[in-house]
Amino acid sequence: MSTRRTLALFALIGAGALALAGCASSPATPSSSGSGAPVVGGELEVDAGWLDGGRMIALVTQGSSTCVPTATDVTLQADGSVAVTLEDPAGNVACTRDYVPRASLVALPDGVNAGAELDLVVTYGEARGDTDLDAYSGAAVAEFSPSAGWIDDDQFAILTWGSSSCLPVVESVAADTASSATVVFAEPAADQVCTMDMAPRVTLAQVDGVDDDNATVTLTGGGAEFATPVTIPIAGD
Repeated sequence: MSTRRTLALFALIGAGALALAGCASSPATPSSSGSGAPVVGGELEVDAGWLDGGRMIALVTQGSSTCVPTATDVTLQADGSVAVTLEDPAGNVACTRDYVPRASLVALPDGVNAGAELDLVVTYGEARGDTDLDAYSGAAVAEFSPSAGWIDDDQFAILTWGSSSCLPVVESVAADTASSATVVFAEPAADQVCTMDMAPRVTLAQVDGVDDDNATVTLTGGGAEFATPVTIPIAGD
């Protein structure tokens, strides 16, 4: 799995810390805060996994489930590392008070060599953290095809393509064997209205009892999207 390392904050959080109060760990009730940025012991905790055949990664932070940060700036550095800036959703968004892992999808810039170890430096508000990924060793993934990648020993990210306003929701995850799992997506509401765009969507799944080496996951459910189940490999890191 990826080696998790964190760096201390360079400065005390000012207004951002005040906004953060509504997103601390407690029952999942709305907060008046528009910020989902977590600060734990003065450190930013971050992890990552490969997606889309090495063209994208999922960055995982901890915080409010309704305020998932977005990558607003992704830059290839001279030393080959990638610097990523995460920002909370724009506007007056109320954050729930839960504290959970959230995945932010990051498209890697031209010039990144997925066949080599990738160092990531992440800035989120005034917090900074870093993590690294071993070289991508998975198979090629066709454009607009689903893919999956390990984040941690029992957690992986799933990339699907479809309407940006109708995000897939994981209903259940089960280990079928030591090297395979099945993810069932929830059926969408009958009156759900979806935009007609084709956008990448990232979802996290948790499973015990699956070895990360050469593991696969079968995606099913979610209405018409996976009415015919699709089995894909889970890329290691």
